Amino acid sequence: MIARSFPARIALVSRIKGRGRSFFSPTQFPQLLLGAALLAAPAHADSLIDNVDGLTLTKSGKVERFTGMVVDKDGRVAKLLQRGDKRPDRGLDFRYDGKGRVLMPGLIDAHGHVMELGFKAMSLDLTAAKSLDEAKAMLAAYAKANPDRPWIVGAGWNQEQWGLGRFPTAADIDAIVPNKPVWLVRVDGHAGWANSVAMKAAGVSAATPSPSGGRIEKTATGQPAGVFVDAARQLIEKVVPAPQPRERDIALSKAQAILLGYGITGIADMGTSVEDWNVYRRAGDAGVLKVRIISYAMGLEPALAVAGAGPTPWLYDDRLRMVGIKLYADGALGSRGAWLKQPYADAPKESGLGFMDDAKIRNLMVRAAMDKFQVAVHAIGDRANAQVLSAIEEVAPSYRDDRRWRIEHAQIVDPADIARFGKFGIVASMQPTHQTSDRLMAEARLGPNRLAGAYAWESIRKTGAHLAFGSDTPVESPNPFPGMAAAISREDAQGQPFGGWQPQERVSREVALAGFTTEAAYAGQAEDRIGMLQPGLRADFVIVDTDPLESAPAQLRATKVLETWIGGQRAYVAK
Repeated sequence: MIARSFPARIALVSRIKGRGRSFFSPTQFPQLLLGAALLAAPAHADSLIDNVDGLTLTKSGKVERFTGMVVDKDGRVAKLLQRGDKRPDRGLDFRYDGKGRVLMPGLIDAHGHVMELGFKAMSLDLTAAKSLDEAKAMLAAYAKANPDRPWIVGAGWNQEQWGLGRFPTAADIDAIVPNKPVWLVRVDGHAGWANSVAMKAAGVSAATPSPSGGRIEKTATGQPAGVFVDAARQLIEKVVPAPQPRERDIALSKAQAILLGYGITGIADMGTSVEDWNVYRRAGDAGVLKVRIISYAMGLEPALAVAGAGPTPWLYDDRLRMVGIKLYADGALGSRGAWLKQPYADAPKESGLGFMDDAKIRNLMVRAAMDKFQVAVHAIGDRANAQVLSAIEEVAPSYRDDRRWRIEHAQIVDPADIARFGKFGIVASMQPTHQTSDRLMAEARLGPNRLAGAYAWESIRKTGAHLAFGSDTPVESPNPFPGMAAAISREDAQGQPFGGWQPQERVSREVALAGFTTEAAYAGQAEDRIGMLQPGLRADFVIVDTDPLESAPAQLRATKVLETWIGGQRAYVAK
């Protein structure tokens, strides 16, 4: 969901700079790389992973159980073994006893933001704040602990979670930090909150107009109130200091550690900049790129700058590929930037923000498709989803090959438009935990009569569309197991609402698992390499303490990842 302009991501890292000097010492990054490298088992020939309670999905979507697995010298599955099958006793360099624990395919996040996850881990994180007062207390503590930072930058605030009934204001920050610029990005990345010093540094005044595709929140007297929605964020972000390459490298290192700890072995990076790509290449060249990154460039220009006349090849033993581009049709529901067919129930004068007219979105899709880039379009509101569906219906017939047009989020869809997802091999890339996080807000934003097409996983799946699941990290935790639990129950961590919200949209456990494995791989044009444990595919797997196909939602949500393996090499062990 994050609208990732280049200044948006640098905003999340600017606080690690002090008086022009990097916060991290020059020696820290090599140490981080060494630590990552030491986790991997030594290079070996064929390996036997044995004595496991193994499960995987097959190409047909069936569940296959096994008790052992042979991994070849290239890190691919050579054979799955059943109970009673003879185990190889020669030609092995490595034998692993799984002690009867559950082994499942590595999880793939179909929609995340890798660098933002790392930057958030290095910043003031307001995600845990349950009220404006808590957020202000966290800001005060951070400012006191970091007196030399020229800017205070953070993320994670959510006025809906605070029950504030309004956006926060510059005055709320000014009372805590009056003499230093502050810029805090909303949890969904579609709005930012500035203090008066930051607005002054950016030259924003009452005379500054809201840009196309954005909105400056104003006070009753017409002054900028401190919140900048979608494209208006650029007005502040253009003056936020940029991170240094070393700081970007550290952000990737932190992001990988977080992802591996949750069993994420692959992720679609939605909105890769040229600078991000350079970070991934540096990590790959150094041998420390562990998580497989399927990259979607932030628009056409970065894609052409990185990949030229088409998607890149797979690099670093299938750990990196730029496959497509990311476009935005609208904003987010929480900031009332999602583009709706009818006005917001709780703001009758607003209907959201459309980022592109029909001609522009079609032109961009055609230009990308000419060079065989896959197109992924962010669409949250029902009007935005209708616009993207219409564009696909017009453009897709010109391309007979398998393009896998992606709609990211597809959160609010007019029921009359749902059947359209079944055409042209569309991938609905959705995030189950958005439903549990947004439920009350969605009810307020839409009213009770417009919820039938909200987070409609099962209805969209039944059209024949492909349903891929992700987290939108760092908007939500990248932990895939709460996502699976939400997908099968439509209940939050407290079991609310009992029986599930719009329970007709629940999916089966097998569909939930596929959303984070086979379907996520398919969505990223990677099903010939990852997503299943089958001969010839990469041996990416996790060892967990719970069988995801035999667990109640609460158990599934609490699943602990014990080990994460990528390409037959151990990359994470729980402490």
